[in-house]
Parts: sequence; structure tokens; C-alpha cells
Amino acid sequence: MVVSLFALQASAQVAIDQLELPSPLQKVYAGYYHFVEAASGDTLMMLVMNTITIYPKERFRNKAEEEFYWKTVRDIKRTLPYAKLICSTLLETYEYIDTYQNEKQKQAYLEQFEKEIFKEYKPVMKKMTKNQGKMLIKLINRETNQSSFNIVKAFLGTFRAGFWQTFGRFFGVSLKQGFHPNKNKEDALIERICVRIEQGTL
Repeated sequence: MVVSLFALQASAQVAIDQLELPSPLQKVYAGYYHFVEAASGDTLMMLVMNTITIYPKERFRNKAEEEFYWKTVRDIKRTLPYAKLICSTLLETYEYIDTYQNEKQKQAYLEQFEKEIFKEYKPVMKKMTKNQGKMLIKLINRETNQSSFNIVKAFLGTFRAGFWQTFGRFFGVSLKQGFHPNKNKEDALIERICVRIEQGTL
């Protein structure tokens, strides 16, 4: 059975609006460990909190810059849960296809997987704006730490990755674009907004 790209709440017939998307909020705690206090001999538990990043208040030079900022916030809030869902599904799929010892079975599975992606993703993409489609590609790159082109290439091969890259360009999206917040001003803004959304401060 093909592992679906989306975890549907009931079945494949569930409406697209009822997809169970992961929350973009990060967990408060990264983990915990136990230790023995030397003085009392008591066993204590230490909670390790996730890093919290505090940014200065946003300042805008003009109204257009402010509108662009809030439009970017809207697009990230719309697409970040899908990027996180896709990332977790890809990890599961990598593990799943490793259980196949036969290359022919792997290819048959991946071909069916590709069809399922298109079938279930199309209704979502049709509801997104062009800018949101571009943002989704950016955020997938952020979540997986590799370009979408390399992901498709790893799954479906070089030829079909090239096809999807050409297809994407019709919509102004390059699957080869990376995510470099340390070098690119736009990516830095996206990262900042993502972090604030994940921390629940935006």
C-alpha cells in the first residue's frame, strides 16, 4: 500500500479542508534527564527548554514595506504547516522504501507515490496563490535542508526531476532554489517570521 503524502483524518475521501496538518508551534521542551543531587542523594529531573529567539520590534520605512511584510506573514502561515507535513512524510517514505530489496518494487512504489502526491496535492495547490506556491518551495527547502529539486531527483530520478523543474518554471517556481537566510535578505526575513510563528509570538 502506498504511503499517502497527507495523513487524512478518516479516508482518502475526506475533504481537502479536513487534512490534519501539524502545528507550526515548536515544543516548549527539548527533552529531560535525571541526575542525583550530591548533597541530598535525591534523584531530580532537569527539563531542557528549546531555544527562544527574541527579535527587536519590526520597523518599516514606508507603507509598502509594511504591507509586504504582513503579506509574507500571511503566506508563511498558510504554507508552513504543509512544509512540515511534507518533510515528515518524506522521512517516513525514505525509511519505507529502504524495506524494499528489489529495485523494481521500489520504482513501482515511487511511481504510485508520485501519482498520489499529484492527486492529493493538486486541490491544495489550486487554492494557493502564485506567491504562496513559491513560499511553499522555500519552506520545504528550509525544513529538509535541501532543494526540492534534489528531493525529487532522489525519489524519482534525474529525468523526472528535470520534468518537474520545467513544469514548475511555468508558474515562476524553481525547484533548485535553496534557502540561505545568512546570505539572502529575503530568506532572512522568511526565517525570522518562521521562528516567530514557531515560538507563538506572531
